[in-house]
Amino acid sequence: MPVIEVQNLRKRYHGRAVVDDLSFTVERGEIFGILGANGAGKTTTVEIIEGLRVPDSGTVSVLGRDPHDDWAELRQRVGAQLQESRLPENLKVWEALDLYSSFYPHPADWAALLDDLGLSDRRDTRFGKLSGGQKQRLSIALALVGNPEIAILDELTTGLDPHARRDAWHLIERIRDRGVTVLLVTHFMEEAERLCDRLALLDAGRLVAIDTPAGLVSRVAAELRIERASLDDAFVALTDHTLD
Repeated sequence: MPVIEVQNLRKRYHGRAVVDDLSFTVERGEIFGILGANGAGKTTTVEIIEGLRVPDSGTVSVLGRDPHDDWAELRQRVGAQLQESRLPENLKVWEALDLYSSFYPHPADWAALLDDLGLSDRRDTRFGKLSGGQKQRLSIALALVGNPEIAILDELTTGLDPHARRDAWHLIERIRDRGVTVLLVTHFMEEAERLCDRLALLDAGRLVAIDTPAGLVSRVAAELRIERASLDDAFVALTDHTLD
């Protein structure tokens, strides 16, 4: 049984469809990517999956539960890193992780998470003094500190330098290797191709394709007779509706 099921999801704002009849499933243990340009509906989709927004129509199931009605239970099993998150300015890094770990029956070793994310030397730094990239890494650590079955990561490497971004990729791969399902929202082609077992391409709130990164590239190469297609080529071709 899929751990996430999205069926005919719709959400409108001010008369404009942000998510338009979206359906997909996420299987246990995979890294499933949602890829699209800004405004494609990626964040709205994951916020509905997280129970933060209510869809206008359609259904969502996370671990067999309704994420809006049953989020009190699901928060023990799902970790979420939001695109933007705020903590009290004077809260120290270690205090935030210690606090969040207290919410879970079997938390991860947050000191090890600090090492993995390159934050050990910032453990006594207050949140308000962290750089944008450091805040992003702390947000990732907070999403993982509960040892979740599913980790939802929204633009997790935005604001990170290339070295820190690759460190984060290694961490996500290790998380998947432990059996955690990862739902990854990204607009970085390299990140999607490196990490994702399958990808859903969104354009203006609609699903235009879903496949493995290699499958998407092969489809474009075959249809357009490109000898060396890339994921960028696939994204452009599919969102421009140049393929059947």
